[in-house]
Amino acid sequence: MDEPAKRSEVRATHYIVASTYIIMYVVTMKFEALLELVGSRPAFESAYLLAGSVDAGYLRRQLSGWVSEGRLIRLRRGLYVLAAPYRGVEPHPFLLANMIRRGSYVSLQSVLEQAGLILEQVPTVTSVWAGRPGEVQTPLGRFLYRHVNPALLYAYYPQDLGERQDALVAEPEKALLDLVHLTGGGDCPAFLKELRLEDIRSLSEQRLREYADRSGSPKLQRAAMILSGWIREGGVPA
Repeated sequence: MDEPAKRSEVRATHYIVASTYIIMYVVTMKFEALLELVGSRPAFESAYLLAGSVDAGYLRRQLSGWVSEGRLIRLRRGLYVLAAPYRGVEPHPFLLANMIRRGSYVSLQSVLEQAGLILEQVPTVTSVWAGRPGEVQTPLGRFLYRHVNPALLYAYYPQDLGERQDALVAEPEKALLDLVHLTGGGDCPAFLKELRLEDIRSLSEQRLREYADRSGSPKLQRAAMILSGWIREGGVPA
């Protein structure tokens, strides 16, 4: 090979190496830029990144690539959590439940366990909403969504979860009534006893009756009447 050809080959090799380095550097910097934007967030939606002249298609490809590389976890279309090595805060399951299905609130056994009303550990976060029922399985947990009539979406409030996170969570009394509503025979004393409710006196008899009356459901009103009697008696009968 003559000298000019050798010099040309060397320049080409240097160009390829330099180009590869620049590409890797840019990609790294872009992920670092992402960390600067969302590193303190427990989860984020891709729409948050679509500002200025950002190309939506290119952003989707970048996010998909980072998921493939294990840098991001995709919870649903457009919703992501940083992988463990990059997280600045650990996302609370209740917050994720809200974000996976907007318009839902955490209820049922998830709230009863959190309130200390049942001792059984509940691995699935269960929520209610007016949309279609379904289940979402993610690397960060399983999330179940039960359908209720929009008229029954009340008595839930933002709950402080710590680390600057909050989520919409039912009052314990409403979570119990949601469970009754969604369970066949849920107003039977036998079913209510099977729940083995702990410290039933922590429940508010007034709120139970108020939420049951607001529903207009005879089933919930019957359950509220039974539970109210147990609260006054100081516990669930053996």
